Amino acid sequence: MKMTLAEIAVFLGGTVVGADNTVIENIRSIEEANEGDITFIANKKYLKKLKLTKASAVLVPPQTAADGRNLIVVADPYVALGKLLTLFYPLEHGGNGVSPDAYIEEGAVVSPEAVVFPRVFIGKGATIGKGSVVYPGVFVGRNVSIGENSILYANVTVYHSCIIGNGVILHSGVVIGADGFGFASPGKSNIKIPQIGFVQIDDDVEIGANTTVDRATLGKTWIQRNVKIDNLVQIAHNVVIGENSVITAQVGISGSTKLGKSVMVGGQSGMVGHIDIGDNVMIAADSKIHKNIKAGEIVGGKPHMPYKEFLQVEACQAKLPEMRATIKDLVKKVDELLKK
Repeated sequence: MKMTLAEIAVFLGGTVVGADNTVIENIRSIEEANEGDITFIANKKYLKKLKLTKASAVLVPPQTAADGRNLIVVADPYVALGKLLTLFYPLEHGGNGVSPDAYIEEGAVVSPEAVVFPRVFIGKGATIGKGSVVYPGVFVGRNVSIGENSILYANVTVYHSCIIGNGVILHSGVVIGADGFGFASPGKSNIKIPQIGFVQIDDDVEIGANTTVDRATLGKTWIQRNVKIDNLVQIAHNVVIGENSVITAQVGISGSTKLGKSVMVGGQSGMVGHIDIGDNVMIAADSKIHKNIKAGEIVGGKPHMPYKEFLQVEACQAKLPEMRATIKDLVKKVDELLKK
């Protein structure tokens, strides 16, 4: 694709500083870019690279100046980059219609406008909406509903009776609707409690590779609209994640815990079950959440605490050997005084 800076600026709603007739053919990083490329600066610490880049143009935030450089000034360069990448490099899935080598049980309803690759299994009563793409090796259980324009990459598994909305992306290895981990008398007789609920995933959710979302014991496990979940995340039975939340890699959320809207969870964090996390909460990486958190709070640590307190604790840890030596010395001096 080729576009002038003037055309790109109109598309992004930005302003050109420099030669607006400059032609752009590719998008590359600021270090790799050459003539004919456009790049971006989203963080002020990279502004020093503006003088060194060989790019023909740079997406920059407001009030950025660079003599002799072609710039497109936009409100948010990273958002603008995303839009431009989508325009220049549209995702092409290949495939055409429903493959005769897919196994579709009688009673399933698959839109002729969907793309279903070979070696897909679609169970009785399942529905696949138009524009959805189902890659090889995907298992869609009985009575599953998949909306329009969703993508299920290779080897995704969706157990029976789960609901997948519109515009959902499930990356390879995702498992939706496996049994929740429910056992009576744990550690003794381990009596399995049947998990008869389901999973509901609302529109525009994206779930990373090898993440699991367990079905509910009763009712539903619910991932609400526009939630983004990274790779290798475990979401247990009856968990609710509020819309626009972001869950990064290797997070574990125990059963019946509820996250509000726009919650951000750092990697390798864990949460006990049956707690409530309020709207707009931020959780630092590697935190262990053991009780409710009120809306708007920022926490970190093991166990979690207010973020400022967590930073103070972390700062002290590096000084523990020195503090230990000081305490030992003081104890010795006190003992000597007591003997006198």
